[in-house]
Amino acid sequence: MTFRVAMAQLDMLVGDIKGNTQKVIDAAERAKQEHQARVIVFPELTLTGYPPEDLLLRASLEQRIEQALERILAKVHDIYVVVGYPRRINGELFNSAGVIYNGCLIGEYAKQKLPNYQVFDDKRYFTEGRDPLVVDMDGVKVGLSICEDIWHPEPIALSKQAGAELILNLNASPFHIEKMGERELLLHKRAVETQLPIVYVNYMGAQDELVYEGGSFVVNGRGQKVMQAPWYEHGLFTVDFIVHDETALDTLTSRLQACEGSISPALSMEASVYQAMVLGLRDYIEKNRFKGIVLGLSGGIDSALTLAVAVDAIGAERVQAVMMPYTYTSSMSLEDAEEEANLLNVEYSVLPIESMVNAFTKILSSEFEGYPKDTTEENLQARTRGVTLMAISNKKGYMVVTTGNKSEMAVGYATLYGDMVGGYSVLKDVFKTLVFKLCRYRNTLGYVIPERVITRPPSAELAPDQKDEDSLPSYDILDQILQMYIEQDMSADAIIECKQFDRETVYRVLRLVDINEYKRRQAPTGVRITARGFGRDRRYPMTNGWHIGD
Repeated sequence: MTFRVAMAQLDMLVGDIKGNTQKVIDAAERAKQEHQARVIVFPELTLTGYPPEDLLLRASLEQRIEQALERILAKVHDIYVVVGYPRRINGELFNSAGVIYNGCLIGEYAKQKLPNYQVFDDKRYFTEGRDPLVVDMDGVKVGLSICEDIWHPEPIALSKQAGAELILNLNASPFHIEKMGERELLLHKRAVETQLPIVYVNYMGAQDELVYEGGSFVVNGRGQKVMQAPWYEHGLFTVDFIVHDETALDTLTSRLQACEGSISPALSMEASVYQAMVLGLRDYIEKNRFKGIVLGLSGGIDSALTLAVAVDAIGAERVQAVMMPYTYTSSMSLEDAEEEANLLNVEYSVLPIESMVNAFTKILSSEFEGYPKDTTEENLQARTRGVTLMAISNKKGYMVVTTGNKSEMAVGYATLYGDMVGGYSVLKDVFKTLVFKLCRYRNTLGYVIPERVITRPPSAELAPDQKDEDSLPSYDILDQILQMYIEQDMSADAIIECKQFDRETVYRVLRLVDINEYKRRQAPTGVRITARGFGRDRRYPMTNGWHIGD
C-alpha cells in the first residue's frame, strides 16, 4: 500500500483567521483531488498565522479558533488534515496541532518544548504539553511534533514509545544564514536515534522582520534526505511511503519505507539571502496594502541594491526612485543613479535640495551664530531628503524603503529623521561586506547595478571628498569586529586576542554600537538575515552604566 503525505508550504496572514481557514480548506481539497494525498500537513499555528504575538491574548481568540475548526470539520472530508492552532484548555493556552478526518477532530497534540531565545517568546503565551499523540491513519501509526520539539530527543522518543512509525513535524522556522544546514543535521540525528522517518513541513512567507523560506523536506529512518521541496516557493509537495505487510518485517527494519522523491537543489548563500530580502519586502508591502515603494537613489551601492530588491519584489511599475542632489553630489553619482533607474525601468525623479537646505540654514542662522560648522549641517541634508521622501509617500500612498545596512546601523552612521526614515529596510541585517557580494550576485541574474557603483569607495557625499573610511575603519575590519561582538557576544579583549586588531579601534567600535541603541530603536523594521539581527533578537537597554573596559 502507498501512503501519500502532502506538505502545505503556504503563506498565511497573521490575524486573518477566516482567510487562513479558507486557505486550509482549499489546499486540502487540492491535495485530495490533484495529488491523491491521504494526509495534508500544515505548518505551526497556521490558523492564526505566525507569529501571532499578543493577538494570542485577545479575549475573542478562543471563539474564532473554534469557528475555524468547525468550518474545516464541515468542509473537508476523505483526507486527514493536520493543522496548527492555539487551543485554550482549562484556562491554559497550548500551541496545538489537531488531526481532522471526516468531520471529527480525532486527536490534538500540544507542543512540549517552548523556545524562549532569539526571536521566540513561546513561554510568554503557552503552557508546555506533556504527552505524545499517535494517530492511526489508514493503518499507519503517525506521531506529531511541533517545531522546537524536534530540537530535543524526548518528544520524538515518547512518540516512538507510543507506537509511532512516522513523525510529522509542523514548523514555523525562520530563515537565517545557514539555517537549512542546521535543520538537516538535526533531522538526521533524530531519525537515527529513533529509526523513524520524519516529515518536516515549514512555513513559507514573511511576517514583519521574519522570513520563512519553506524548504520542507523528508528524511527516512536512517536520516537520509529523500525529498526536498523548493525554497521560497508556495505549493503542495508530496512524499510517498510504502506500507509493507507485517510478514515483511523479517527482512525490513520497518514496515514503512520512505520513497525517494524530487530534491530541489541547494541555494548559494547569496541567493538565499537575496530571496529572503525580496520575500520580506514583498510580503510587507502586499500584506499592508501599500500602493508601491519610493526610495532615495544616491548613486551609491546600498540604494542600488535596495532598488533592485524593490523591483524584484513588486515590479518596476510600482517603484519610484528619487535622486536628491546637493552641492557635494558628484557627477558620477548622478550618472550612476540615472543608469540604475533606466536599467530597472522605474519612475525616476531628480529633486535638487540645495534651496531647501539653504532655507533651513537661513532660518537657523541666529541659533547657529557663534558655532563652527560640524555634522549638524551634514545632517540637515539627510533630513531634507527624508522630508522629501516622506512627502511623496504621504501624497502617493507609497512606502519609503530606507537603504541603510547593518554596519551603519550598528555604529550609528546614519541620521535620525533623515536617511533612516521609512517603513521598511531590506539591508538592516546585511553587513556592508555582504552588500558587495549581493550586488555581484544580482548582476548574474541580469545586469542592473553599474560596475562603477560596486568598485568606487563608499561615500555619503555630505562634505567635499568625503569617504566612509574617514569616519569608520575599513568595512573588512569593521564587519569582522561587529560580527564577533553582535552575533557571538565576544568581549573587546576576546576580539583583540582573536584577530590581533588594534585595541583603540575595537574599543571605539564597541562603544559606538553601545551608545547607538537609541537610534536602532527608532529605525524601521527590516529583514532578519543573520542569527542575531537588530530587532527581536537583540534587546539592550538604551540607558545603562555598562562600560566595555570593566
